[in-house]
Amino acid sequence: MRIEKCWFCSSNIYPGHGIMFIRNDCKTFRFCRSKCHKHFKMKHNPRKMRWTKAYRRAHGKEMIMDSTFNFEKKRLTPTRYNRNLMVKTVRAMQIVDRIKEVRKERFHKARLAAQLRKRKTSAQKEIAKGAHLLEGPSKEKAGRGRQ
Repeated sequence: MRIEKCWFCSSNIYPGHGIMFIRNDCKTFRFCRSKCHKHFKMKHNPRKMRWTKAYRRAHGKEMIMDSTFNFEKKRLTPTRYNRNLMVKTVRAMQIVDRIKEVRKERFHKARLAAQLRKRKTSAQKEIAKGAHLLEGPSKEKAGRGRQ
């Protein structure tokens, strides 16, 4: 049994679920639900749909390049069962998951910090634009008293 990826939104498709579309040139497309299948048939671009993984990656919302993604690649070569190898593989998968979570957390913190800096700079620009409004009439009164 294999967990496939949806062609349109990149979500997981578990065995017995989803829709498979096979084009005349024998290219297969798997979809997790009818929503993805309908958008595909309407020739919509997944990078323009805000709810897809492709959009999130294209617009910097998720990590694009990370060495931990190489472990998720499909491997079609069967290997003979070896208990020691399986134990090592499971341990390695757990370590990779921990590393991936730490990197994901770091990425999200950096992204949120950048958004906060952007908000602050826009607020500072607004303050600079209306600085004369913030000074008020007290400055004028003080200037008259000195003369």
